[in-house]
Amino acid sequence: MWKAILDTYHLEGDSFMDSLIDQFIHFLSVEKGLARNTLESYQRDMVAYTSYLNEQGVTRIEESARTHIIGYLLVLREKGRATATLSRNMASIRAFYQFLVRDKLIDKDPSIHLETPKIEKRLPKVLSVDEVERLLDSPPVNHPAGLRDKAMLELLYATGIRVSELVNLDKADVNLDMGFVKCMGKGSKERIIPLGSVAIQMVRHYLQAGRPKLVKGSGDSALFLNHLGKQITRQGFWKIIKRYALKANIRAEITPHTLRHSFATHLLENGADLRSVQEMLGHADISTTQIYTHVTRTRIKDIYAKTHPRA
Repeated sequence: MWKAILDTYHLEGDSFMDSLIDQFIHFLSVEKGLARNTLESYQRDMVAYTSYLNEQGVTRIEESARTHIIGYLLVLREKGRATATLSRNMASIRAFYQFLVRDKLIDKDPSIHLETPKIEKRLPKVLSVDEVERLLDSPPVNHPAGLRDKAMLELLYATGIRVSELVNLDKADVNLDMGFVKCMGKGSKERIIPLGSVAIQMVRHYLQAGRPKLVKGSGDSALFLNHLGKQITRQGFWKIIKRYALKANIRAEITPHTLRHSFATHLLENGADLRSVQEMLGHADISTTQIYTHVTRTRIKDIYAKTHPRA
């Protein structure tokens, strides 16, 4: 069927190209089971790449070549895009061409043998225990939004879950009596993570005194709600953590994943084994978790240099 469509349209025009991208995203969703955020990244990457092809006068995807891919990556580099962004775009382009070959939409894959830009391994930024405590103590607990913010920060640091996982939690995902939270991670993989006593206490306080005042109308099943009574967004949380970092006088760079990185580092510094941390973080490959062992070694060296009289 696709081959017939290909012969009819010659893969010309933006609308047909958009259709190909939609089919590609559908394939990734159904057969690969990729998470929504990942699918959105693939779609953005392919829309940008096919727009570049169109600017280069390439209206038929089978006319695209290795030189076009290299040219596109060079354009991204000239625009100052990070190596990680180039690497992600290369992965998206490669997956797209593999899909087209698989469905016999093109005969050759021009991305074969192209090297993926090597990403510099940067150590994640982490907060000290004192900085974490100041951050967690920043939200006021005398009104619903403050209770929500306090519960979110405590839950994030207690579990190390991703911000996207945090904002997507429903009330039913948290079992305060048993002391665990259930979340859906990348690739729609579910995991269960224990909760500490402080996080349990704060989430319970929020559910009793904060959330009921944020619910509007029929309500929303989401655990954390905004002032409209809807599920809080990732962008909304980003604004929240930046505001409290400023209030706590934290000068270290803050990102949405700062508490996740700090959670993992502090666990390893206090003797947790790597496999357990890997499970809690939801990493498919333990090599991803091992970056935190480098962080702990670096921190130990810094402490030694600052405190040993002969350092």
